[in-house]
Amino acid sequence: MNQTTRNKICFGLGTVGRDALYSLVSMYLLVHLTDVVKFSDDGLAVIGIMLTLFGVFDAIIDPFVGAIVDNTKTRWGKFKPWILIGMIGTGILTVLMFHNFEMDETSHIILLAVTYLLFSIFFSLNDISYWSLMPAISKDQGVRESVGAFARICANVGMFSMVLIYLNVPGFFPDKSQRDAYFIFAIIIAAIMWIFQSITLIGVKEDRSQLEKTERTSLKDLFRALFKNDQLLVTAISMALFMIGYCTTTGFGTYYFKYAYKNEDMYMVFAAVLAVAQLTALSIFPLFRKKFTRKQLYTGSMIAVAISYVVFFLSFEWMPLIVIAGLGLFFAQAFIQLLMLLFLADAVEYGEWKLGKRNDAASFAVQPFINQFGGAVSKGIVSFTLIISGINAIAQGLTGDKIIDAEYVMNNTPDSAIWIMKLSMMILPLICILVGFVIYQKKFKIDEKMYAQICKDLEERNK
Repeated sequence: MNQTTRNKICFGLGTVGRDALYSLVSMYLLVHLTDVVKFSDDGLAVIGIMLTLFGVFDAIIDPFVGAIVDNTKTRWGKFKPWILIGMIGTGILTVLMFHNFEMDETSHIILLAVTYLLFSIFFSLNDISYWSLMPAISKDQGVRESVGAFARICANVGMFSMVLIYLNVPGFFPDKSQRDAYFIFAIIIAAIMWIFQSITLIGVKEDRSQLEKTERTSLKDLFRALFKNDQLLVTAISMALFMIGYCTTTGFGTYYFKYAYKNEDMYMVFAAVLAVAQLTALSIFPLFRKKFTRKQLYTGSMIAVAISYVVFFLSFEWMPLIVIAGLGLFFAQAFIQLLMLLFLADAVEYGEWKLGKRNDAASFAVQPFINQFGGAVSKGIVSFTLIISGINAIAQGLTGDKIIDAEYVMNNTPDSAIWIMKLSMMILPLICILVGFVIYQKKFKIDEKMYAQICKDLEERNK
């Protein structure tokens, strides 16, 4: 096996456990708190505000984390030490967030605040360093597309494995309570993350030839790299708006099937279908890439997303239409996320070409910034939608002060609550995604021809 193939495989496998763990926190922490821990409306409101503010704070400090990584020089390179530190920290903190300790609601909120904030910081260290490895592996667009596609396939395997497994976790530990079962499960997922990330640490060999020549990144350099690189800014804004929409939609997944479709078990079947669609999209992306430009693929994918959202909203919980909408949405979403990752990688060279200095990690800090910011805003949207619509009270089986059978309440959810949830789940995300697309169309200019010229100019300059 040559080193290029080895890099591709070892880099991609690193995302399997990592994205499984991140999906556990980003998609199911709120579900865990409402359906397993059963927080009150007041407690959920505090948590919603807290997670949103902490997510925004972490997104803001991500570029500074990127500067720290850029200034790192060790015998192991500048990325791998931070991947290791980040993976250890996120694993431990995930276990603490899904703890089974007996404590009152206030104490639980305080512990959650500390662990979630630290988790965000450690995950940023890992995420920035991990994705900064990709442009360090190769400058060839074809190699990057191949490495990026395989990495996204592995990431989706991790994410959808979590989607398919999460609701079944209590069944794996029949002699344990729900909270004990999820606590054990979090420990297992943390261990799996460490195993797969170790494959990346051991197997990937990046080009370190420029490491000794790289100057330190000062605060002035940091802000220059972020705000003077117009293509990086355009990519960041477009991606952030897309992630707000995408994370909001997926954040409502279990609630939608439980209270709108009224069959929670179908969520896993639906997720399995979507997993196949997304993995298929990533597998055949190279075939589409041979026939279409990146811009054509991005535009076509956005059209598919818009149509799918409209069909989803108007499906009236009829499964054939839900499946059609889901297939279209997640097939196109796989293309979009991969293309945005490649746009981001190209913006690194663009920044070096325009500004005269390469800032891999500071530039790739945009990736976790986008994920954290999108996730933070979506958590706030989901939390307050659950409260305003009354679904959080329904999740606890409460109507006023009277406890009623949960299945009875689920099957008698008011239509107003369902429509409020659907507006937040489908229409609001569609608006965000379309605004991001308009910004990309008007401002992003790095096409294949321009990128080739950038690489040629940089090669001549470096001579």
